[in-house]
Amino acid sequence: MNRPLDNELHAWVDGRLDATRAAAVTAWLAQHPDEEACLIAWRRQKELLHAAFDPALEEPVPTRLSDLARRRAPSRLWRAAAAIGWLAIGIGTGYILRGEVPAEMNRTPALARNAAIAHVVYTPEVRHPVEVGADQEAHLIQWLSKRLGTPLKTPKFEQTGFSLVGGRLLPGERGAVAQFMYEDTSGRRLTLYVRTDPENRDTAFRYAQEGKVSVFYWLDHKVGYALSAEMPREELLAIAELAYRQLGRN
Repeated sequence: MNRPLDNELHAWVDGRLDATRAAAVTAWLAQHPDEEACLIAWRRQKELLHAAFDPALEEPVPTRLSDLARRRAPSRLWRAAAAIGWLAIGIGTGYILRGEVPAEMNRTPALARNAAIAHVVYTPEVRHPVEVGADQEAHLIQWLSKRLGTPLKTPKFEQTGFSLVGGRLLPGERGAVAQFMYEDTSGRRLTLYVRTDPENRDTAFRYAQEGKVSVFYWLDHKVGYALSAEMPREELLAIAELAYRQLGRN
């Protein structure tokens, strides 16, 4: 099967393909994991948007605003204003679904946001949470280092109860991205998202919250790291500081 058309891929994300064509696209994506990861991330972004903004659609218009509109706005002008408002919402949503969010519309940096999305997409996986398991750690590190074009290493978190599960290669905005996954005895998982960016300048150690996912992220020369988990900030901070110390400077 040839690569599906872009409109089919978007329809697949939206769940608007007929059953036969959806099955064909799903089968094609299974053979192209980079494309599949990208579309799954789009679908998750869409879910996050609905979760964030759907409740607002159910809220009644404040009486003072509706009264003001009736008193002061001619019907044609009111309809034009409404159309412009919906157009702005549509443009903003389009930017978000394409991963091209203007800074004023999303204050979470792309590194933290993309790490959180990747975390949400892959941590629920039972059979295939990673591409290469921890039993092949040396191969995993060599492979991902080659794909990212920089030496990588996996921090050790055993003292916090988390052990390496393995890792995978992901598509990023500026090239390949690595994701390492860790798990504790209770089944909780955390992920370390690693990307390269020659333009990195800021080396600050920062925190972000994306839904239920806590993210600590930092930049070290040309490498960006983001540690994500669904756990309290203080607990993840201790692990992030351990990772920061072990990874050092590349």
